[in-house]
Amino acid sequence: MTRRDWLCGVAALPAAASAPTGPNVIVVVLDDLGNRDLGFQGAADLKTPNIDALAASGVAFTNWYSNAPVCAPARASIMSGRFPAKAGVPNNGGELTPGIPTLGSVARSRGYRTAAIGKWHLGHSDATYPNGHGFDYFYGFHNGCVDYYSHRFYWGEPKRVNYHDLWRNRDEVFDDGRYLTERITEEAVSFIRREQRNPFLAYVAYNAPHYPMHAPEKYVRRFVHLPLERRIYAAMIAAVDDGVGEIRRVLSETGRLDDTLIFLVGDNGATTEKRAGLNQEYAAAGDNGVYRGFKFSLFDGGMHVPAVMSWPARFRGGVRTGEVVMSMDILPTVCRAIGATASGMDGSDILDVAVGTAKSPHEAIYWNQGGQLAVRKGRWKLVINGRTFDRSPEGSNPLPGDDAMFLSNLESDPQETKNLRRLHPNLADELATLAARWKESLPKP
Repeated sequence: MTRRDWLCGVAALPAAASAPTGPNVIVVVLDDLGNRDLGFQGAADLKTPNIDALAASGVAFTNWYSNAPVCAPARASIMSGRFPAKAGVPNNGGELTPGIPTLGSVARSRGYRTAAIGKWHLGHSDATYPNGHGFDYFYGFHNGCVDYYSHRFYWGEPKRVNYHDLWRNRDEVFDDGRYLTERITEEAVSFIRREQRNPFLAYVAYNAPHYPMHAPEKYVRRFVHLPLERRIYAAMIAAVDDGVGEIRRVLSETGRLDDTLIFLVGDNGATTEKRAGLNQEYAAAGDNGVYRGFKFSLFDGGMHVPAVMSWPARFRGGVRTGEVVMSMDILPTVCRAIGATASGMDGSDILDVAVGTAKSPHEAIYWNQGGQLAVRKGRWKLVINGRTFDRSPEGSNPLPGDDAMFLSNLESDPQETKNLRRLHPNLADELATLAARWKESLPKP
């Protein structure tokens, strides 16, 4: 059977026409995670043994890009398989367009039980809550961040008062004093156990290591050798790592580990926001490795994120690939794995990339955020009106002069330090034209 025959066969299947035969699916998302801040990514001062084991069981992607350098748009692409603007979430504060296919609705149409656990950040109305987007079960919070112990949103003041934001389905629940990272893990494990006789999809969206910088002492004690800011950050990641270990343990105990497709990705790069730092100074805990820029930036530090795919029944372990892929590829890949139709999506199925039989499906990839525009085609990347959001007052301003159009060869200069636009003016113009045409194709605000 050719790939075309296979896809045509999938397209011909009515929703839930027969008993599901695909794998279980778990999508784990970390929040504001630095590219280097996992053991398998090269972190030497913190430990993530469970995430490292997940990577060793599958495929680690060294050129995985988020679709945005900021939380909500990045998650909209994970959820919908579309560019953020086409999903209704071009910026933080948008709502995922009601009725579009999502991880939840697509899996449920194939007879899967579905859960969204943790951070949502994709809507504040009945139609755009998780239960309105195909998830049978939801436990978590709706906004961009909450206090880890009181589960209150404090960051709207003085425009609006702080408020409690923790929900089970559509009902407010109170778990005051319980560390939210651990609660997310407990809910994920409980869901897996409840559905051990059914195929399931679980979207497990941790809010760590996003501010506020909170961690229980038992995790902090593991990193007493680190400076305070990095210590708390490492402890928050360690709590997630323990959670990933618990999830894999319950899968193993219930005999479902081999036939569970697991994605683990960061939503965007580490932040330098002062509200994540100490003493009103720029945050310094997250490490984006060699990549220039931080959260909010269209230089690679903003959205070149860690990513793993594991499916022991299908993938051999310990593989690393440099093929260029994006977070919007998750849903089309899930569609193929579970036998669903991937309609209206901008992303591509990357199962064959993961098993090593295909190259990147993307001729070019694009971003548009906060007045910045960027495109990567092959080894070349162009950033227009780029901002670095580094630890300086100038970091939030667009680069001036010639650097307002910044052309890099990412193979020889992954740090994006050398602007080659004057050496390759025709290439710069070509990429600028591609980016402009792509931006014009997006829905208007």
